[in-house]
Amino acid sequence: MEITPSPSPPGRFKLFDHLELLEFNDKYVIKSVESPNRGFSINRLHGDIQPLNNDSGGGGESSVRPSKTSVIYGVVGTIRLVVGTYMLVIISRKKVGEFLGFPVFRIAAMKFLPCNEALKFSTAQEKRDEAYFMNLLKVVESTPGLYYSLQRRCKLAEGWMSKPIWKSADPRFVWNKSLLYELIEFKLKIKESSATVTLVSRRCTRRLGTRMWRRGANLEGDTANFIETEQLLELEGYRSSLLQIRGSIPILWEQIVDLSYRPSLRIISHEQTSNVVERHFHDLYQRYGDTMAVDLTNKHGDEGQLSTAYAAEMQKLPHVRYVSFDFHHVCGNSNFDNLQILYNQISDDFQKQGYILIDTEGSILEEQKGIIRSNCIDCLDRTNVTQSLLGQKSLTMQLQRIGVLSSIECITMLSEECRKFRTLWAEQGDEVSLEYAGTHALKGDLVRYGRQTIGGIIKDGLSALSRYYLNNFQDGDALDLISGHYNVNRNGPSPFQLNGFESLSYLPVASAASALLIGGLTITSVTFHQAGRQAQQYLSTVIWAGVTAGVMAVVKANGRQFCSRPRLCGLIWTACTAVFVIWAGLAAGVMAVVKANGFYASLVEPHWKF
Repeated sequence: MEITPSPSPPGRFKLFDHLELLEFNDKYVIKSVESPNRGFSINRLHGDIQPLNNDSGGGGESSVRPSKTSVIYGVVGTIRLVVGTYMLVIISRKKVGEFLGFPVFRIAAMKFLPCNEALKFSTAQEKRDEAYFMNLLKVVESTPGLYYSLQRRCKLAEGWMSKPIWKSADPRFVWNKSLLYELIEFKLKIKESSATVTLVSRRCTRRLGTRMWRRGANLEGDTANFIETEQLLELEGYRSSLLQIRGSIPILWEQIVDLSYRPSLRIISHEQTSNVVERHFHDLYQRYGDTMAVDLTNKHGDEGQLSTAYAAEMQKLPHVRYVSFDFHHVCGNSNFDNLQILYNQISDDFQKQGYILIDTEGSILEEQKGIIRSNCIDCLDRTNVTQSLLGQKSLTMQLQRIGVLSSIECITMLSEECRKFRTLWAEQGDEVSLEYAGTHALKGDLVRYGRQTIGGIIKDGLSALSRYYLNNFQDGDALDLISGHYNVNRNGPSPFQLNGFESLSYLPVASAASALLIGGLTITSVTFHQAGRQAQQYLSTVIWAGVTAGVMAVVKANGRQFCSRPRLCGLIWTACTAVFVIWAGLAAGVMAVVKANGFYASLVEPHWKF
């Protein structure tokens, strides 16, 4: 949290580590523990925010006491839903490391403070929508990767300290006025020299969303899952940094889920495609300098078609080097060392791009002159393996430049230090994957050990199954809501009500298909009623198999309609409640089976005489 204390010159901002939350009947008061007269209040009736006056109590009258006082660690911001405004505050945190001497915290818990009483007078549908939006906020709270720091930079552009952090930070990586994404820190002991290696991955907000529902680029050239990863080294007063980026293939394409394990990729033909690619790489050049695009996708099947389309567009950009490398074909699932083939192709340009190096006196000895942009399909697993290799190569060059390693030594010769470094990258890959796909990264063993293990294969299998479920039955509404990409409009139709109504249109299809299939099997079964009990059991098994086959056929034929889709981001496809439709079809089938078996039993039941 940043507050402008009056004793400081105008425009000067101060950071406070601990804050106090005072709850009054008509408002909430947030103020600094160390400067009690600095802070603000937010009205609980209509959400208006006012700075505190010199009344240190914050209640307006000295006799008024708050109903509750508690310590908080930051204000995430405010959000307006259907009929209410809420303030999000951090009530629990955990220190996870340090970044250039500043502590970095992970948000452990948040509290949502209601600041509008209009909900009392809202309709039933509005109350349901409000409850759903609140659940999305809770999803955000439980999402891994919410980090923040009280870091302040210095010796930068004049006037930096006169701006609040949210204005001076790169807006692509500011999530609701807090820096988002993982930071993992490791201490290495390199030849008796203590070194700190830190990874910071910053996920862009411009085309956010979950796996499958955000693919490719938009018309502005922003790509899905675009992440800037910075690898920092601190050693004996020296500081060094390498930047890498990853992002979805920057053309127009989609991969709509339909219950298939691998939904088909579709390239969208659009007259603006070439302009989209040009806009994307022009933006990268403006920010990072010369860019080399490393494409790790397969060269056959749907991926091959996408890779071919990407390569064709890259031929129109002579100032950008494009390198195609079929990761699966060359490296498979276990030949991590074969990545050296890729490195041999790009090593000259990679070394020319360099890294930034600052000596003990703050002088810049080296500067990074360009960047490598890596991608596969998800920009998760293959991409993370490749980026970890480049990070390892750069770390060796940095240690050689500082003088800790000789020109013939490399970090891989130091087994324990190399193991820690690889673990750092593997855990970073898991964090990125959890944000985008909901599971740990695949191929993590390749990063950790340079080979795949039995445990790693099992873990990858479980992660793949989890991804399948999440792809088909979870969506990215929470991210669109919290980032401001979707603005709640009380006067507009409910996005949830519309989707719920439209999903009923698939009920007759499911029920009719199941009933027809079961009916046909039942009629067939009756013709065999003379065969006795064994035939009855056999035919019952066939009937139940028919129920399953019928429902599966309905689901397969209408796969896209059975998947849960994001409802807040304007996708063409509407959401459908898969579980409801499946069970409706099953119910119709089971009723037919019960009726058929009841009739059949009366024909074959033996009549005992006593």
